[in-house]
Amino acid sequence: MTTTLGFVGLGAMGGRMARRLLDGGFALHGYNRTPAKAADLVAAGMTLAASPREVAERAEAVFTMVTDDAALEAVTRGPQGIVAGLRPGAILIEMSTVSPAVIHRLAGDVAARGGALLDAPVSGSPATLEAGQLSFMVGGDPAVLERARPFLTAIGPTLTHVGPLGLAKSMKIAVNQGLAVQMLSFAESVLLAEKAGIARERAVEVLLKSVVASPMVKYRGPFVLGMPAEAWFDVDMIQKDLRLALDMARASAVALPSVSLTHELLTAAKGLGLAKYDFAVLFDVLAQMSGLPPSKKL
Repeated sequence: MTTTLGFVGLGAMGGRMARRLLDGGFALHGYNRTPAKAADLVAAGMTLAASPREVAERAEAVFTMVTDDAALEAVTRGPQGIVAGLRPGAILIEMSTVSPAVIHRLAGDVAARGGALLDAPVSGSPATLEAGQLSFMVGGDPAVLERARPFLTAIGPTLTHVGPLGLAKSMKIAVNQGLAVQMLSFAESVLLAEKAGIARERAVEVLLKSVVASPMVKYRGPFVLGMPAEAWFDVDMIQKDLRLALDMARASAVALPSVSLTHELLTAAKGLGLAKYDFAVLFDVLAQMSGLPPSKKL
């Protein structure tokens, strides 16, 4: 018998995840605030629901992938929210990058409906997702994780259980602050080499073959040569994640000086009218400060 799943939040990452579930043979019901953006998924076999509650009423497990704490509250709470429609025994799999606190608040309400909650944020990008290389970090009951494993592995092959509910969100925030800091360092390296007389393209080539070439740098580093018109992870989104990291750091007395600096340089990117681009546009901020041309815009 085919398992029926639900998916709420069908943006750049959520839509691609939903596609993998459809390709995996699952029946899928979905909701997106802008229904037109789900048209391709409907054409591929997804049933579009009128509300998050309707998704939950139809599904054995519901995935959520939204922008922030407020968006998660909006799709889970209220008479048309997921919690109101959650079936007894169903699993809510929350994949967004949100605060651990919002997960703890949600857990009690899900339990009161007889459901189970996992926080399961991902590490990767649209490129790694489409290549089937996405990885999950998961918080919650290990027994619930085993029930959800077939659905999760349809999206990405690597699952790491990090502990109780909320800890996966903490781990995800710790991961994401490093993405922006790495990009800043990469931009500095390219610009330093360019100022020394090395062609930008050659500097990027050398760096991508060097020990600094993390998976993120390998797929995002080339953006300094041609910035995509559609952001994979725009300035506002990464700043949200950096603020979550800084909030965690202040609460636990951890110094994050490079994160603070990167956050302010991203604010400068917004001041330069670059907010719509991927956060790799940090390069343009430093290029302007260094008297060099910005990235080409595709």
